[in-house]
Amino acid sequence: MKRIAKFISYHPKIVALIAVLLLIPSAIGFIGTKVNYDILSYLPEELDSVKGEVILDKTFNSASMSFLVIDDMPAKDVVKLKEKIAQIDGIGSVIWVDDIADISIPESAMPQAISQIFYSGDKKSTLLLVRYEESAVSSRTMNAIEETRSIMNEQCFMSGMGVIMKDTMDMAETQAPIFIAIAVVLALIVMSFCMESWIQPLVLLTALGFAIVYNMGSNIFFGEISYITQTIAAILQLGVTMDYSVFLIDRFEEEKLNYTDKRDAMTAAIQSAFTSLAGSSLTTMFGFLALCFMKLSLGLDIGLVMAKGVVLGVITVVLVLPALVLIFDKQIHKYRHRSFIPKFDKLNASVIKHRRIFVIIFVVLLIPSYLMQSNIKTYYSMDKMLPEDTPCIAALNKMKTEFNMATSHFIIVDDSVEASKLVRMENEISRLDGVTTAVAYNSFVGSGIPDSMIPKAISSLVKVGGKQMMLVNTSYTSATDECNNQLDQLEEIVKKYDPHALITGEGAMYKDLIAITDHDFKLTSMLSILSIFILIAIIFKSVSIPAILVLSIELAIFINQSIAFITGTEISFIAPTVISCVQLGATVDYAILLTTRFREELRMGKDKKTAILEAANFSDRSIMQSALVFFAATFGVYVFCDINIVRELCGMLARGSIISAGVIIFLLTPTLLTLEGFINKTTIGLRKEPVSKRKTSKVTGGAQK
Repeated sequence: MKRIAKFISYHPKIVALIAVLLLIPSAIGFIGTKVNYDILSYLPEELDSVKGEVILDKTFNSASMSFLVIDDMPAKDVVKLKEKIAQIDGIGSVIWVDDIADISIPESAMPQAISQIFYSGDKKSTLLLVRYEESAVSSRTMNAIEETRSIMNEQCFMSGMGVIMKDTMDMAETQAPIFIAIAVVLALIVMSFCMESWIQPLVLLTALGFAIVYNMGSNIFFGEISYITQTIAAILQLGVTMDYSVFLIDRFEEEKLNYTDKRDAMTAAIQSAFTSLAGSSLTTMFGFLALCFMKLSLGLDIGLVMAKGVVLGVITVVLVLPALVLIFDKQIHKYRHRSFIPKFDKLNASVIKHRRIFVIIFVVLLIPSYLMQSNIKTYYSMDKMLPEDTPCIAALNKMKTEFNMATSHFIIVDDSVEASKLVRMENEISRLDGVTTAVAYNSFVGSGIPDSMIPKAISSLVKVGGKQMMLVNTSYTSATDECNNQLDQLEEIVKKYDPHALITGEGAMYKDLIAITDHDFKLTSMLSILSIFILIAIIFKSVSIPAILVLSIELAIFINQSIAFITGTEISFIAPTVISCVQLGATVDYAILLTTRFREELRMGKDKKTAILEAANFSDRSIMQSALVFFAATFGVYVFCDINIVRELCGMLARGSIISAGVIIFLLTPTLLTLEGFINKTTIGLRKEPVSKRKTSKVTGGAQK
C-alpha cells in the first residue's frame, strides 16, 4: 500500500486524469443499465401467484392488460377509437362489446355478464380491455401506452399495472436529476458551514461524485436494477461515505505536522486511512448485505448495489480524493474560514452531570418505542406509491367508483375440467362477499355451444392452450385484510374443482408479498444486528460494548419508526426493512467513534468521568457533521420527490440520522460512563492496551466512520 500511496501523492494529476477517463465507461454503463419498475417481479418464482402470472403472460397474453374507461361516448365513436388503438405497435388486441355482440343491441338486452364487465352501474361509462404483445415492463409496451394516451381525449381514463409503471417511470426520470441536484446542493451548504474551507466541500463532493458514477455504471453487470435502487442509491452512497473523505482530509492535516513535504504527509495519511476505513466501512456494508437475504429479491438488488457503493466509496477516497486534495491544496487553504458547528463542551458537561436521568430515559424509551414501531401501518400496492392526481391513479379510482372494480383476480384452471363443474365453481365464487363479477368462458357462450362458433376475441381471452381463465372482479382493495381473506376463500373453492388451479393477479401477488416481507423484515433485522454485533465484539474484544452500542442505535430506529405510528402515517412495506438495516449500519459508526475515543482516554490513565467528557467533546462535532450531511442529502429528496415510496424512505433516513446522533450524544454517553465498571469486567484491555499493540498504538484525530 505504501508504494501505491506514494505514487498517488507524487503523481496526483495522472491519478486524476485516470479517474476522469474511468467516468466514460461508467457513464456508458449507467445509460445501458435497464431499470425495472415492477416490484412484483421480485417475488420468488415458486409462488403460485407468480406461476399464474407466467401463464397469463405466455399463454393468455393478459399479464400486461390495461383498462380504458370512456365516459359518455357514442358506441360508434368508441368503435373508431378502439380500432385506432388496435393498430398501435405493441398492442395485441382491444376487446369491447362489439367483439361479442352487435352494438346496435340495447345494453339492457345484453347478457348480464357482458353488461357488468363493459358498462358502469349508471351505464354512462364503458370499459375497454387492452392487451399488449409483450410484458408490462417492456419498452415496446411502454411506447404503446404512451401512443395510446396521445390519441385519448378528456373522456378517456387508462389504468392497469403497465400504466402505473409507465407513470412511475416518467416521474422518476423527470424528478431524479432534479432532487439529486438539490441533495448535492444541500449537502454542499451543510459541509461548507461544518468544514473550515469553502473549497474543501467541492473537492470532497467531486471525489464522491466519481464514486457514485462508478457505482451506477458498474450496475450494468447486474443487467437491471429496480427504480427504487436507481433513485436512492446515489443519495445513500453520498450520505454514508461522506465521513470517509472527511477522515482522510483530517488525517492529512494531522500528518502535515510531522512532515515538511505535503506529499509525504499525504502518503502517510493514505496508508492510515486505508487501514481505518477498510475496517470501519464493514459495519455499513453488513447493514446493506443483510438486505441480500430477503426472499423478495428487491432486497438483493438494493443490498448489492449499496454494498458495492461503499466499497467503491472507500477505494475512491483512498485513491482519487488524495490526488484532488493535493491539486487544489492551495485553494483549499486560501479560502479558509472557521467552522460554524458549535462546541459541545457545556452540553456534554450537563449531560454527564445529570447522567442518571438520561440513563433512565434510555431504559424507559425502549419498551414503548419498540411496541409502537411494531404497530405502524404499511401499504403494499403500487397505486399508493404515486400521488392521487397521477393520471393512472385517477383512472384507477374511476374504475373503483363506476365499475366497482377495486381488484381483479385471475383464476387459471385446466380445460379438461367439466363445463358443469366450472359453472358450479363460478356460481360459488359469485356468492362470495365483495365479488362484483365472475366471468368465465361459459358466461359468454353457455355450456352447449361448440368452440368453433365462438368469436376469436373471446376464445383467445379466456380459453387457450388447454387452460381456461376466469376473471373475478372484487370491490375489495388489494393488499387489505378483506381482499386477502377473500383470496383464501377463493382458493378453497377453486382447489375443490381443480387441485392444480392457480390464482394470480394483483391481489394474489400482494398477498404473497405481505407474507414474504413479514418474514424478510425479521430475518434481515436479525442478520444485520448479529453481524454488526460480532464485528463490534471483535473490534473491542468485548461482550458488553456491542450490546450497548447496537441497543442504542436500535433505540434510535425504534424512535424513528414510532413517529410514523404516533402521526398515523402509513408507510411503504419496504421502509421498515430498509430503515432497520441501513440506519443501523450507517449510524452505528457514530457510537463506535465515541466508544473508541473513550477507550483511548481510559488507556491514558484518566478517570472515567474525564475520559468520557474528553471523548464526547472530541466525537460530537464529527457525529453532528456526519448526521447533518446525511440529513441534508436525504431531506432534499423527501421534499421534492413525488414518488411516495422513495419520498418516505429518504424522509425516514433523514430523520433517523438526526435521531441516531441525538441518542449517541444524550443517551449513549452517560450510559457508557454509568456502566464503565461492568464494561471493564466484560472487555479485554479496556483500560490497558494489550502488550503486542502498545508500540504501534497512536491516538488519531478527525472524524471516523
